Amino acid sequence: MTALDPRIDRAARWLHESHLARRSYTPIPADDAPRSIAEADAIQEAFVALKAKALNGSVAGYKVAITTQAMRDFTKFQDSIPGVVLDAQVQRSPGVLRLAEFGKALIECELAFEIGDDVLAIGKPFDRSTIGSYVSAVMPAFEIADDRNADYKTIAADILSLAADNAWNEGAVLGAPVRDWQRIDLALVHGVGKINGTVVGEGYGRDVLGHPLEALAWLANRLLASGRVLRRGHIVLTGSLVASKFPRTGDRVEFAVAGLGSVALQAE
Repeated sequence: MTALDPRIDRAARWLHESHLARRSYTPIPADDAPRSIAEADAIQEAFVALKAKALNGSVAGYKVAITTQAMRDFTKFQDSIPGVVLDAQVQRSPGVLRLAEFGKALIECELAFEIGDDVLAIGKPFDRSTIGSYVSAVMPAFEIADDRNADYKTIAADILSLAADNAWNEGAVLGAPVRDWQRIDLALVHGVGKINGTVVGEGYGRDVLGHPLEALAWLANRLLASGRVLRRGHIVLTGSLVASKFPRTGDRVEFAVAGLGSVALQAE
């Protein structure tokens, strides 16, 4: 299945047009809806290509969605899905979230990895012990997403459409990279999210599939299986330690991770 398949092309264009028009989220129409993970991946790739062309951007990295129990409870789905992050939508902290540019913007509080070398196949699946050597830095981050007023009660049944829709990614805000991260036990790091100084959620690195490197290994294997590769310089968002938050105009949002610093954004 490729992006040239008429169903894949129609689905990708439908998604792109829906985003441009800021229409409320609905699943891809039945005739063109993905029937498998492979089709969802193909639609996502074609949709992201259209989006990248419109933004005059390129791939900055990836996200792994739904890796923590907080997010699995939130979405009612019990597996992870990948998405692509474009460089035109990446900011360094402090970031700005312009709410008028979204259907319904949300943010997620995450640990992000910077990739130091191309993650090529090694003859067996990557795991936590083998993927770590590819990480050049770790940092706190916000994922910015747009759920376009989706109905979370039904999203699990539409998960292939959500995957095709690039898992709703609309960018990221990155904290300062920590390069001597090996001194830190990433499973034990504690992250706290605040809005206007009030704690709105917290979590630990272990909440991400037991260890954030598990999410990175999962992504590396998933990409290789679909013919893609994590490249040097890519950023990987590993999943939210805190359930999604929906900032309002004027809100200042902060996420601090012990030993790794903090990240902030202002909602306008």
